[in-house]
Amino acid sequence: MSTVLSSQEALNLLAEADILELGMAADQMRKKLHPGNIVTFVIDRNINYTNICTNECKFCAFFRRADHPEAYVLPESVILEKIEEAIHAGGTQVMLQGGLHPDLGLDYYLNLLQKIKKRFTITIHSFSPAEVMHMARQAGLTLGETLRRLKAAGLDSLPGGGAEILVDAVRQRVSPRKISAGDWLAVMEAAHAIGLESTATMVIGMGETYADRVEHLEKIRRLQERTGGFRAFIMWSYQPGNTVLGGTKTSTWDYLRTLAVARLYLHNFSHIQGSWVTQGQNIGQLTLAFGADDLGSIMLEENVVRAAGTSYQMSIEKMLGLIRAAGKIPAQRDTEYNIIKTFE
Repeated sequence: MSTVLSSQEALNLLAEADILELGMAADQMRKKLHPGNIVTFVIDRNINYTNICTNECKFCAFFRRADHPEAYVLPESVILEKIEEAIHAGGTQVMLQGGLHPDLGLDYYLNLLQKIKKRFTITIHSFSPAEVMHMARQAGLTLGETLRRLKAAGLDSLPGGGAEILVDAVRQRVSPRKISAGDWLAVMEAAHAIGLESTATMVIGMGETYADRVEHLEKIRRLQERTGGFRAFIMWSYQPGNTVLGGTKTSTWDYLRTLAVARLYLHNFSHIQGSWVTQGQNIGQLTLAFGADDLGSIMLEENVVRAAGTSYQMSIEKMLGLIRAAGKIPAQRDTEYNIIKTFE
């Protein structure tokens, strides 16, 4: 196997490789990149400031139309209270994510960011590329100018939400109103250009092919070559409960196989995150043998996956226990993957 996998080699591994050999190869690459045997996590809170969304993706169980009785926009005071609670619980990061609300303009987001920064010392890792594109269009501004204003108001970095599969044929089938693959990449490139780093994500199990998955990985690897702005790659599996798209969950086997190939293919990504949120604690633990070096967030609040019928709880003690049981050393990190505290 060459140091830098070709897309054809990645496709062959997805389709044919022995899963245990694949896991061992991914684990070897993890050890090479992170020889200290440390597995990190972050303490944060996801705050979904609104569930009103004009995208209406078929795979999403969380959104509501504006006239739906369960539609909401959180009062600013509630958002600030939630952040204060997160800080008291040891949180270092807040993730604001919502739907594409038709009436919330850029000023709403700028004012919110400024108030949070004025009141709290916390990293604001927020707004997916779809939200940023929505803000730019609402304001009639370029992506670059929109991102500069958000950064000046307090935005620290961007999460990679909304990538799903970066192949437009797949996106047209599962989320026809959402931004294109090219738009998602354009937002990330514009963010990286002004010093807003981000994460890259992928959601598997929505009927895409292995070739689609490799095309997705190829696109983010190429962007990383140009900008170096991605801090980590995070992969989830589609949760079909309560969605229009329906279907079944992809297997644990498929999740681990794809995660291992991602670790091997994304040679220019430092960190790979395993998802206990969609896979559960036991499989989340198993990802540490398939290339993952990070288990994401304790996540004091999560609403989107929960709306699709999947709910796992995590505490700091549980997180420490499952990392230690895998023979690793747990460590709390910040958004930039700096170690805050190691739990020897």
